[in-house]
Amino acid sequence: MATYIPPTHTENPYLPFGDQRGSPFYGRDILSVKQFDRKDLEYIFGVAHEMREMVQRVGTFDLLKGKILASLFYEPSTRTSSSFTSAMERLGGSVIPINEVRYSSVSKGESLPDTVRTLECYADIIVLRHPEVGASALAAQFARKPIINAGDGIGEHPTQALLDLFTIVEELGEVDGLVVTMLGDLKYGRTVHSLARLLSLYNVRLNYVSPAILRMPEDIFSELDEKSIQQAESDKLDGVLVETDVLYVTRVQRERFADQAEYESVKDAYVIGADTMSQAKERMIVMHPLPRVGEISMEVDDDPRAAYFRQMEYGLYVRMALLAMVLGKA
Repeated sequence: MATYIPPTHTENPYLPFGDQRGSPFYGRDILSVKQFDRKDLEYIFGVAHEMREMVQRVGTFDLLKGKILASLFYEPSTRTSSSFTSAMERLGGSVIPINEVRYSSVSKGESLPDTVRTLECYADIIVLRHPEVGASALAAQFARKPIINAGDGIGEHPTQALLDLFTIVEELGEVDGLVVTMLGDLKYGRTVHSLARLLSLYNVRLNYVSPAILRMPEDIFSELDEKSIQQAESDKLDGVLVETDVLYVTRVQRERFADQAEYESVKDAYVIGADTMSQAKERMIVMHPLPRVGEISMEVDDDPRAAYFRQMEYGLYVRMALLAMVLGKA
């Protein structure tokens, strides 16, 4: 596994504000939520909010006209790949989609560094999803063009965490003081790993609710404990639901289990339905990175507190913001 070192691809990534390339993220990789502080998040969310208003007003614009994104996905994806494609095209750019890796040179045994170095000959930025932890950091060591991590195995999913946090800000107006309950697969869920780390920049309380075999990894628990974040674990939702401001639900991921009998034993451990929502606060939100496979009943969809489809839309604006900033057009 590669050690994460936040590389840059410019001699001076912090160009003066107001310059065409004035974004503090110009030319930089987006590999881990560990590279952000609260000031960075405010900057990103400010740009994302502007993107939202622009899309609602005019739909598409030519901010990234002439720029090309290479979308390299070694794992199946619907939402993330479509979101990045939509983001790039709404900004006026173009996309090279590589979603069926088995049909590419990778199936012939080409290494990840060689694939990345090939694609950057054609594109200005590469979005990478890979099943191995640290793959994006490895790619960035060999690439001259910026790399955006779209998920690396059970490691991190930084753009998902950013859109999750942006959802909380847009829906509830604040982060400090909130109680966030993460439910389901906390062991393999890279979305909750990244979100927990981002939330540690705020004054929050975190509840982890999961079966014993799907607990939040100890390294993340210890990392947040060192930052004095209040954390509590349980295998039951009832005890913490009434105080929850954000209920973040995850699916139990069949593809992460070597033992399918073990998967079957926990796949239906929690189901959020109308009865669950009747016990929740009137002002709270339910989130889910999707896809869902039964852990949230469809009867919840019409509840105004169900934010998971709005969450997907917020993701478009965050990814538009990141693409514009990294390519120097924010």
